[in-house]
Amino acid sequence: MGLILLRYGELALKGANRPVFVRKLRHNVRSALRVEGIPGTVESRGSRLFVSTSAVERAIPVLQRVFGLVSLSPATEAPRDLAGMEAEAVALARSAGLQPGRSFRIEPRRADKSFPYTSPEIGQALGAAVKDATGARVDLSPAADVTIGVEVTAQAVLLFGQVYPGPGGMPLGVAGRVVALMSGGIDSPVAAWMMMKRGCNIVPLHFRHNAVEAAKFEANLQVLSRWSYGWRLRPTVLDQAEVFGRTFRRLQELHEERWTCLLCKRTLMLHAAEVAQRYHALAIVSGESLGQVASQTLHNLGLISYGVPIPILRPLIGLDKAEIVALAREIGTFEVSTREAAPCAYLPRRPLTRGHLEAFQRLLARLEQAPGTPGAMPDSNASDAPATGGAG
Repeated sequence: MGLILLRYGELALKGANRPVFVRKLRHNVRSALRVEGIPGTVESRGSRLFVSTSAVERAIPVLQRVFGLVSLSPATEAPRDLAGMEAEAVALARSAGLQPGRSFRIEPRRADKSFPYTSPEIGQALGAAVKDATGARVDLSPAADVTIGVEVTAQAVLLFGQVYPGPGGMPLGVAGRVVALMSGGIDSPVAAWMMMKRGCNIVPLHFRHNAVEAAKFEANLQVLSRWSYGWRLRPTVLDQAEVFGRTFRRLQELHEERWTCLLCKRTLMLHAAEVAQRYHALAIVSGESLGQVASQTLHNLGLISYGVPIPILRPLIGLDKAEIVALAREIGTFEVSTREAAPCAYLPRRPLTRGHLEAFQRLLARLEQAPGTPGAMPDSNASDAPATGGAG
C-alpha cells in the first residue's frame, strides 16, 4: 500500500472546535475516494491526515479537488533512527533522478521534539548522505532541482519528494447551505465554486430561458460535482418566462423597458429566497462583479437587493474579468461557459446604469396597478448614461 500525506491550512488555527472541522475533512476525503472508486483508508495522526491506498497516482488528482487540503505528498515511512532515514533519503533521491550536475535540498520538520536530533542536524546528516551517494550538489534555495521533505512525528518518520497543491479553503459543508444562481456564463459557476471553497454546500438554481444556456448550466454542474465531494449537487430549474414574463409585459405597457435588467434580477433573487427557505439555505450566491455590466453598478446592485429577505453573497465583487476567467480555467468550467451563447430575450436597447431608490419604489407601485390605470406617468428620476460592457 502507498501512503499519501495530506496537509490542511487554516483549520489548524481553529480552537476547541477544530476536531469538528477535521472530522468533516476526513469524511470528504473518504467520500472522494469512494465516488471515484479508489480503494483506501483515511486516518488522522496529529495535525496531518493520511491516505493509505494501492492507487496513489489515481488518488492524487482527486484529492487535489478536496476543499480544506492545502497540499499533499506521496510519502514513505522510514525507521526512527538516523541511519534508516539516510538510507530512505538516498533511495528517494535516486528515484528522483539525482546525479552530478543536478541540485537538491533537504527540508526537515521535527514535530516530535522528543526525537534526539534537531531539524538542522537531520538536514545536515541526510544531505551529506544524498550528496555522497549521488554526486548532486546542495542548493538550499527553492530553485533546487529536487526537494526532499522530512517530517518527524511521534508516530513515524516520513520522507517525500513531491508536493502537490490542494485547493485550500474550508471543508465542504462546515459553513452551511446556500442557493447559488447559475446561468450558462463564465461568472456564476466561479462564484458557486468560491463559496464551496469556503465550506458552503450549494443548491444550484437555474432560470431556464433557452435550451443552449440550459445545456451549458447542466454541463458546468457536472464539472462542479467533481469538486463537491461530501455533498451531492441537486439542481432546481425554474422557467424564466413564468417567473418574469408578467413583469416584463407590464414594463412594456408602461414604456419602462430600461428597468428590465434590474427588475429581472430582483425577481430572480426573490424566487431564489423562496427556494432557499424550502431547502433551509441561509443565503443566495450571485456571480456579479462591480461595474462589469450595466446592472452591476453600485446603485443598481442596491436595487437588485431591495426587499430580498436573506443575504446575497457576491464573491466575485472585487475581481476583474481576467481574474474570473483564470479561475474558470482552473476550475474547468471555462470551456463549457464559452460555447455558443444564446442572447437573453429580455435585453433592453438602453439598460439603466444608475437607478434611484425613490423612482424604483414608484415603479414597483405602478407595476402592481391594473393595466390602463389612470395616472401611470413615466418617471424620469434615473440616469440614462450609456452602459459599459453591456447589460447584465
